[in-house]
Amino acid sequence: MAWGCAQPLSPSMQAEDCRTKSYAIDATRCPRTRRVQVIVAIRAVQDHKGASRQAIVKYLKSEFQCENGVAIKKALKSDKLIQTGQSFRVKGDAPIAPPADEVVGTEDVTVGDGAVAQKGDEVSMSYVGTLEADGSRFDAGTNFRFTLGAGPFRSRNLTFVVGAHGSNSRTGDVIKGWDRGIIGMRVGGRRKLVVPSKLGYGKKGSAPEIPPNATLLFDVTLERIL
Repeated sequence: MAWGCAQPLSPSMQAEDCRTKSYAIDATRCPRTRRVQVIVAIRAVQDHKGASRQAIVKYLKSEFQCENGVAIKKALKSDKLIQTGQSFRVKGDAPIAPPADEVVGTEDVTVGDGAVAQKGDEVSMSYVGTLEADGSRFDAGTNFRFTLGAGPFRSRNLTFVVGAHGSNSRTGDVIKGWDRGIIGMRVGGRRKLVVPSKLGYGKKGSAPEIPPNATLLFDVTLERIL
């Protein structure tokens, strides 16, 4: 059963709904308000990055027949919510684990003794990249420079990974798997990365070296932070 914004439930039905579905912040916060409806929506979206405004509005429209933009905007300003960019989470809720295809596997072979690489640092790396499927090497290089977290990887005008075997002193963009997998390394450290397709070259791949939906393995060394 869904409820419209302009059709509140009776007190007894509201209390029962809150008890059985745990939609309210606590049992004393019934009747259901716009704020509680927004909290329900955020929890229902189940996005580890937080629920987008668009996703919240879509859920409210679908489940509560609520299209009152002013009321929704006001509810999103609640002190019970945490806003990061255009995404919202409920304050106090446990973090939601990201799906497996958005997680980079890491194994530190050697922990360096130098500075720690952080977002915004320009770093110099050496690496070997292979395909998980058959172990074939698709690239390797030294003194590859890039800035951690600088922005999205651009498959056009490619300067990294594919087809430049063994070349030195290159600068370019990197796949998301590198951005996520290298942060936290120390200078001199060596790390193995398992990069799922979604954080690599995705459904299209990068022919001829990398097929579609390929999981990539990297053996990387952080040479220095520039």
